[in-house]
Amino acid sequence: QVQLVESGGGLVQTGGSLGLSCAASGRTSSIRIMGWFRQAPGKEREIVTTINWSGGTTYYADSVKGRFTISRDNAENTVYLQMNSLKPEDTAVYYCNAHRAFTNYWGQGTQVTVSS
Repeated sequence: QVQLVESGGGLVQTGGSLGLSCAASGRTSSIRIMGWFRQAPGKEREIVTTINWSGGTTYYADSVKGRFTISRDNAENTVYLQMNSLKPEDTAVYYCNAHRAFTNYWGQGTQVTVSS
C-alpha cells in the first residue's frame, strides 16, 4: 500500500501562483510514476501532469504546458506541482496519484480556486 498526503492549494486571483506537494509513504520503493489529476465540478477527472520516478521524464496536459511544473524529491518521496499564471478554468480539486505494481493510489484531494 501507498499513502499519499497532499498539502497546498487554496484561493488565488487570476494570474497568481500556487504550489502543491504530495508526500508518499508506505511501500514507495517500486513507485513508477507520480502525478497530478484534477476534477472540476460536473466534469470528469483529468490528467494534469506526471513524472517518471526514476528517470524524471515528464508529461503535461496541453492546457497547463508552460504554466505548471512538476518536480520530485526521491529522497523525501515527495512530488511537487508549481502552478503559475493560473486561470479560472484551473479551478478544481487536485489529486495526487502514484502508480505502483499495476495499482493506482490517490490522495485525498486539495481544492484550488482561481478567482477572476
